[in-house]
Amino acid sequence: MNDIRVVQKTADFGITLDWMMTPQGGLDSSQQLASAIITALGTDRLADPSDALPSDDNDRRGWWGDLEASEIWDGWPIGSRLWLLERSKITGQESRDGSTIGRIETYIRQAIQPFIDHRIAGNSTVIVERNGAGRIDALIRIYRGPGDVIDLRFNDLWSDIGN
Repeated sequence: MNDIRVVQKTADFGITLDWMMTPQGGLDSSQQLASAIITALGTDRLADPSDALPSDDNDRRGWWGDLEASEIWDGWPIGSRLWLLERSKITGQESRDGSTIGRIETYIRQAIQPFIDHRIAGNSTVIVERNGAGRIDALIRIYRGPGDVIDLRFNDLWSDIGN
């Protein structure tokens, strides 16, 4: 079974994900790995018990399907912990929690590592950069085979997390 192609759309209220349609009106099933990684990055992963939550309601989020995913169908936890930064300020290395850029990179790497562990992708490169006072960009490059490279760019990532 093919996965549905997921695309990012930028709107006034941030970045959304949508299904891509073919010219014939069907669902596009190309770029399956890119769609799976976009979904992993755009889905809230269950926070670790030691994570500081951005709100006072103790909701660690996550997806209920992750509960026994490895036992039931040899799956892995889906999503990223990027949501933990939604009320954070951009901080440097001197911060008690470490730099925001370092945390973003860690959360992205954690979200895509299962694709490498399960040999769906060969390797990855993650580059996170601060571009201005309130902007953080990320480039995720996924290597699949000797010459197949998938580039995912998240420009102004911080404004989407920080809202």
